[in-house]
Parts: sequence; structure tokens; C-alpha cells
Amino acid sequence: MSGTVHIVGAGLAGLSCAVKLADEGQRVALYEAARMAGGRCRSYFDATLDLTIDNGNHLLLSGNTAARDYGARIGASDALVGPDECEFDFLDYETSRRWKLRPNASKLPWWVFFADRRVPGTGPLDYLDAGKLLFARQGATIGETMRCEGLLWDKLWRPVMLSALNIEPAIASATLAGAVLRETLAAGGDACRPLVAKGGLGHAFIEPALRKLQSQGIEPRFGARLKEVVFDGARVSGLRFGDEEFAIRPEDRIVLAVPAWSAQELIPGLVTPDDHRAILNVHFKIAPPPGQPLLLGMVGSLSEWLFAFDDRLSVTISGADRLMDAPREELAAKIWAEVATATGLACDMPPWQIVKEKRATFAATPAQEARRPSAQTQWRNLFLAGDWTATGLPATIEGSIRSGYKAASLATRPI
Repeated sequence: MSGTVHIVGAGLAGLSCAVKLADEGQRVALYEAARMAGGRCRSYFDATLDLTIDNGNHLLLSGNTAARDYGARIGASDALVGPDECEFDFLDYETSRRWKLRPNASKLPWWVFFADRRVPGTGPLDYLDAGKLLFARQGATIGETMRCEGLLWDKLWRPVMLSALNIEPAIASATLAGAVLRETLAAGGDACRPLVAKGGLGHAFIEPALRKLQSQGIEPRFGARLKEVVFDGARVSGLRFGDEEFAIRPEDRIVLAVPAWSAQELIPGLVTPDDHRAILNVHFKIAPPPGQPLLLGMVGSLSEWLFAFDDRLSVTISGADRLMDAPREELAAKIWAEVATATGLACDMPPWQIVKEKRATFAATPAQEARRPSAQTQWRNLFLAGDWTATGLPATIEGSIRSGYKAASLATRPI
């Protein structure tokens, strides 16, 4: 292709699109409304903590093939750390019981036959029910597909699916849950080793991408908020940023990698997810105690996942709409009490910061899944990218990167 691909949005979808296109020798122009890249996947300096923190904690898995490929392309493969084998630490806050979930590496799930590898109190046959998600009918919820009660649901399936889908799992899309299960646990332990950007999301996903693009002559244009997409029949003929308009030549392409609500305002008739769910993250400025696992799943508590970074402990709570208006000090105190119990640290609360994302992801219900648009639009030179597009996955880092790659592939096809 001889033209330029204009990418609007320098979040993970836009960056992955730009990186892939640049690697293929394509000309790229990158625009971002904010003063920094990364979107919801970024790090920033927090003056309250005097630390660089992430706007949200993100767990990846070794089976996230697009994310791993993106890390290799930008030279940041070593930025994600985790155990050599699949292993998840859990704590039942109500009973103080701890255990490790340890699926075996191969696809044949013999691990369910060993009590020290599965959830305490469960038997091998209990795990069969989740297999129904792999064959769920389109439009079905998890609650219509599998049993959403009992010990295994409470201690494993509900917390894991809540984290992946960011919505109460019983009402979530069974096909999305099945897609996650198919690419991770059903693919064997080799595909579901937990991986964490211990040095921060910016260090793992954003800064290396910007350096790579810069080395290829691509400098993002920050502070460029797209006000209007100019249409001319079956194609886009211009992009208007404030008072400045860029003409789009016949050989050019556009990838719109902006949030769903922004895309809906810019593109006439576009249907996108319009119901969203919140995520709450709490960062405590204190070093984790010796032996603290990198990631701890907590059940029976307000806290859900506890991340142990070198300079802080961070808690993530998914589907957190109910907490958005809760007093910050009360929230921090309650969560710290749980963290102190889980880690054995003193009850005195260290410096803290709460980060609330009210529209962190689209609501992963069957109805909202049906509203996700394809990357291809009715305009032959306009394509979409973002975790809210029809990636087949929930709104995750993996889905964002796949959407960027898909848009890049479409943008280089002949019109």
C-alpha cells in the first residue's frame, strides 16, 4: 500500500496497530487526544504516594498470544514476570485457608485428580460442569449454561470469571467465558501461567512501543482530539482536529482506535456497547513481606486480587460499580485490614491511593456482546480497533492488541 494509515488513538489498540504496520514498512500517522499514550493501560506518577503506579492492575496469561507477540515486537518480552509453571495462590478470607491451584502443563487435565492441585473440598467430577461453556449457545448467559452455586463456584469459577469479564458472572455471556476458557485452562497449564507487568504497564507495553515507533520515524501527535470525521460517499475524505483538518487521499486509510462512546459520536449509525462496568484499584505504599506471592486471589472478602510489586501492594476489585460512590477513606481502611490479614503486616495503614475507573470495560452480557461492531465499516477506508470491537474476547489487553492487529491487516488490503 502506498498511502498513509492515520491511526486515531494511542491506547494499546492504536499502538499495536501502529507497531504492526510499521514492522511491515507502512507509513503511519498517529494521533492522541491526551498528553500521553496508553489509554487505560498506562503508568503515571502519583504525588500522594510519591510513586509511579498503574491506572489499573492487569493480569495476563501465557496463552495470550497477541500480547506476547506485541511484547516481542517492541523488545519488552522480559517485562512480564510470573512462575515457571501454572500456579495460582488463593486465600479464603473467612476461614484463613490457603491453597494453590496447579493445573498441569498439557491439555489432558489430570491435575483434577490430585487434591493438592485443586480447590480444597472439591472432587474431579466437579470440574466437568465448566466444560459446558466451551459449547455454549450464542446469546446464552453463564447462569443458563452451567451451575452457578456450590463450593467450586464460590472459590474458583466466580472469582476467575468476574476478573475476566468484569461483571457478575451469572449474567455474563457464556460464549465470552467459553472463549477465555478455551484459550487458557482448556489449553493446559502451559497456556495459563499468570504474568504480571511487575515494572508497570508503561514499562511493559507503552514506553517500549513509543521508542520503537520513534526509531521508525513515527512521532505521535499528542493533544490532537478528533472533532469530526469528514465523509464523502463511500469513503472518508478528511479528519478534523479542532480548527485543523487533514485531507485523506484516496490511497490513505484510517483506523479509529478510540473508546466506544467516542466512536459512536464520530461515526453516523455506528452501534457500540453502551453499558459499562467499573473497576477499583487500591495502591498501598509498602513493600510486600518476604515470600508474598506475586498474585493472590482472595475469596470471601471485598478484596479480590492482591498484586505484590516491589514498592507497593495493590488490590483490584472487578464489577465495582457499587463502590464508586463509597467514601474513599472507609474503602481504603476496609481493604487494608484485609490486606494486612492476608500478608501478616501491621494494621497501621500505609499511604494509599484509590483509582476508580467507572467505564473500565463494556458490560460483558449477551446483549452488549451483540452490539460490538466489526473492525470493517461501510466506508472502504475506515476501520475500527479497540477491546469493545468484535474480538471474540472480553475487554482485555489481549483483546485490545488483537483488535489493533486486525485493523492493521484490513488497512493494508487493496480497496
